[in-house]
Amino acid sequence: MIHRNGFGMPPEGYRPCVGLAVFNPSGLVFIGRRTGGEESVAQGFAWQMPQGGMDKGETAREAALRELWEETGIRSVSVLAESPLWWCYDLPEELCRSAWKGRYRGQTQKWFAFRFEGDESEIDIGPREGHAQEFLEWRWERLERTPDLVIPFKRDVYRQVVSAFDRFAAL
Repeated sequence: MIHRNGFGMPPEGYRPCVGLAVFNPSGLVFIGRRTGGEESVAQGFAWQMPQGGMDKGETAREAALRELWEETGIRSVSVLAESPLWWCYDLPEELCRSAWKGRYRGQTQKWFAFRFEGDESEIDIGPREGHAQEFLEWRWERLERTPDLVIPFKRDVYRQVVSAFDRFAAL
């Protein structure tokens, strides 16, 4: 689902978030296997790119850099692009009541493409500074494969990410 409005603001009823497509020099994208959470993991679909909520008063770019560090330990990046729109997904009805205390019907995400410029030794998916570990393992993957790896209700957003950022991906 794509939402358009004149102010570039996230639509009402959705949790404002950021998503991160982090490309290595070979054009592959970082994905991690989630630790759990009914809003993120289904049987056979636990892989995703880093993403997370925005803190009050935080810009989308600030949130993206913070989430990237919290989930991956990565700081050595440059910004390649930002999605022009907020892309939304709805949670399945059975999850709406339990996820995020029932406050949101889904998430709306501003996506960023980053180029990873560090050494892989910088990547650390362990917990940090009071934040729970998000990923059990990670790998580099072809961008076009990510919609098939993510939980099904996020696939339309991932297809938008592929379309918007495929120019940075491995051919």
